[in-house]
Amino acid sequence: MIMSSIILQNVRLSYANIWKPKGIDGGEPRYSASLLMDKDVNAKDIAKLNKAIKECYDAAVPTIWGGKAPAASKFNSPLYDGDDEADDKGEAYVNTMFINPKSKNQPGIVDKKVQPILDQTEVYSGCYANVSVSIYAYNHPQGGKGIAFGLNNIQKVKDGEPLGGVAPKAEDEFSAVDDSDDLLD
Repeated sequence: MIMSSIILQNVRLSYANIWKPKGIDGGEPRYSASLLMDKDVNAKDIAKLNKAIKECYDAAVPTIWGGKAPAASKFNSPLYDGDDEADDKGEAYVNTMFINPKSKNQPGIVDKKVQPILDQTEVYSGCYANVSVSIYAYNHPQGGKGIAFGLNNIQKVKDGEPLGGVAPKAEDEFSAVDDSDDLLD
């Protein structure tokens, strides 16, 4: 059961596997990103996600979960407190809430003017984006019952400090070399 799309405004991308799918622990490769939402700046989006999680949960009990609500200890919530993860994931997670949407399909990636972005260095972990996600409930035989988010589309809205492992663009590091220079001999 998939509910309607939710558009999150001005979230920060982290662990952005949006250009090439990645499998975790031998799992099926998927496109994914952690979407960091500042607890103060993104309070409306966080409230929107909490409401959507409750609605999805309530709808899943009689349908997906066969009339039995999952035990609290077995329920996997998809909204995480970044302060609990900051020691492991870094300072960018301080004072944030985050979700980890995934998809088998590559998200559409556009700029502020809704033009496709083809240069993979333009959208990276650390930049800010509007992101469309869908919410759904699942009942996995080994993974328990829970609610998850699907990654739909991404609109980059501004640059940000890159988060771990983003190499600078070649055109930012080098200047043009004149063929007449003897530097190449």
